[in-house]
Amino acid sequence: MFDFVRNHTRVVLGIMVLLIFPSFIFFGIQGYSRFVDGTNDTVAKVNGQSITRAEWDAAHQRAVDRLRAQNPKLDAKLLDSPQAKRQTLEQMVRERVLLAAANDLHLWPDDDRLQRLFVNDPQFAGLRNPNGSVNDQLLAAQGMNSQMLAQQLRQEFGMRQVMSGITDTAFASTAAAAPALDAMLQRRELQYQRFDPASYRAQIDPSDADVEAYYKAHLDAFKAPEQAKIDYVVLDLAALTKGVTIPEEDLRRYYDENANLYTDAEQRRASHILVKVDPDASAAAKQAAKKHAEDLLAELRKNPGSFAELAKKESQDPGSAAQGGDLGYFGRGTMTKPFENAVFAMKVGDISDIVTTDFGYHIIELTGIRGGTKKPFDAVRADVEAAVRKQIAQKKFADAAEQFTNMVYEQSDSLQPAIDKFKLDKQSATVTRTPAPGATGALASAKLLNAIFANDVLRNKHNTDAVEVGPDQLASARVVQYLPEHVMAFAEVKDQARARLVADLAAARAKSDGEQRLAALRKDPAGTLPTTATVSRRAAAGVPPQVVEAALKADASKLPVLVGVDLGSQGYVVARITQVLPREVQPGEDDVLRQQYAQAWADAESAAYYAALRKRYKAEIMDSVLTASGAAASSAAP
Repeated sequence: MFDFVRNHTRVVLGIMVLLIFPSFIFFGIQGYSRFVDGTNDTVAKVNGQSITRAEWDAAHQRAVDRLRAQNPKLDAKLLDSPQAKRQTLEQMVRERVLLAAANDLHLWPDDDRLQRLFVNDPQFAGLRNPNGSVNDQLLAAQGMNSQMLAQQLRQEFGMRQVMSGITDTAFASTAAAAPALDAMLQRRELQYQRFDPASYRAQIDPSDADVEAYYKAHLDAFKAPEQAKIDYVVLDLAALTKGVTIPEEDLRRYYDENANLYTDAEQRRASHILVKVDPDASAAAKQAAKKHAEDLLAELRKNPGSFAELAKKESQDPGSAAQGGDLGYFGRGTMTKPFENAVFAMKVGDISDIVTTDFGYHIIELTGIRGGTKKPFDAVRADVEAAVRKQIAQKKFADAAEQFTNMVYEQSDSLQPAIDKFKLDKQSATVTRTPAPGATGALASAKLLNAIFANDVLRNKHNTDAVEVGPDQLASARVVQYLPEHVMAFAEVKDQARARLVADLAAARAKSDGEQRLAALRKDPAGTLPTTATVSRRAAAGVPPQVVEAALKADASKLPVLVGVDLGSQGYVVARITQVLPREVQPGEDDVLRQQYAQAWADAESAAYYAALRKRYKAEIMDSVLTASGAAASSAAP
């Protein structure tokens, strides 16, 4: 099944887009009403029904698996963060709220309407057979049948109906939208001066005592995250053939049987004369074009050396005619099939008979052949041996993976049995709960790191279970030493503390000088500021976004007006707004902006309606339970 998913990613992703609410893949309307009531595992409630931690974990894992399948390079830390898990829970609550509302409002489509929706909606094309029926083979690959799909789509359509009365009726008149857009997109001309902390750093030289005092006042900033020193092993294809000697005759047999892998692709160079004719042209037009091509061929048969000259004069291919019909070198699969078949059946110097393609009638001259030669065995011996080793390893891997998995579990107090049996290299590393920047291989696997920091592995020093860390790669690790989160000693971070103190002091001086400049300008409005810019919310003109926002929010009823903006570690900016300018309108832009404005209102109204539904169905996330369980998990770690 997983091979099917990998090989049909676009279709499967289409299904996942259609089935917006994956938490209900195996729950029908009746299943919705059978969720167990509150237990200690309850993390949320909707309409008196519970969402358990197990359901939450399963839903989040499905979401993570989907995202990783779509984008293998996605940062695992983003997927497994508390924020991502909370988002999954919020989505589950939303689904339950909409299901409850759809049920109460009787919004489920009947069988006839569901069939019409399925047959007529283009987004379901990937799920339909040519006759409009459901593609049962595709569904079976996903562990589903047509009844499950129908129930799932019925729920999805019902939930969509709950919100569509608001989301699909958004409208904004010009009279309503124009003032809002003018206010949002107006431009303001300003003068400003930036006080950059970098220009102050050279003036600051704190004493060691000052640095140590800063360190003691900011201990949280100098904490080292929890770490584990581990030993780990990786079972992969290379490990399974380590030390294996492959007879020379086996290598030569593979080389001979797979000669195409070690042969340079043959390329051919040809010139042609094209007499164009549209495939839909009349029979008379086609006959006339073919007659002209036959006349040209007859001329070439009398004088083959005139091919280039005749091509320049007669060929109707604008890309090659000027070059005497020369198409350069090309390989198989480049040209249309009739053209290719003719070229690769010719000898150098041959001129073909008339070749018919969708472009018209061709006369072809073969002018060169290159490639097509087999590389000597000695030149590719290393590649042949690598390929044979891979074949051997792939045949062994399934059985070896099962043995490895059982061994690291059943003999969980040591990795040595697995090392001895499979001749693995024991590796060591220091890791945290998330992959280090630039980590590769097993150490980049969030699954392995999660297993390493599991309570049983940390507390009892057991092996982790075998974890798939890549294609045909399993890994297991054990903790040699656990280092809890701790404040690093002053000696370790003295330089870091000094740099932070200098940065803070420089930012403080920049802010102080900026505030003094702002006060001076308020006393003497004639004072000048060095830089001028015209800014808007969509054109910052190089001005920091905080300054742009402050300038646009300032009361411009009496100009000029001064603002001071604290940028924190980035310094301080004093700005004077001197002029308010109308927004620039591009041709046709107003219609687009008005639609965006209407959509913003629809989003706001939808959010308000959903909030009302949450209240009606008493939707609640048990933050106290989540906080308590998080604290318990932290205290359980050694």
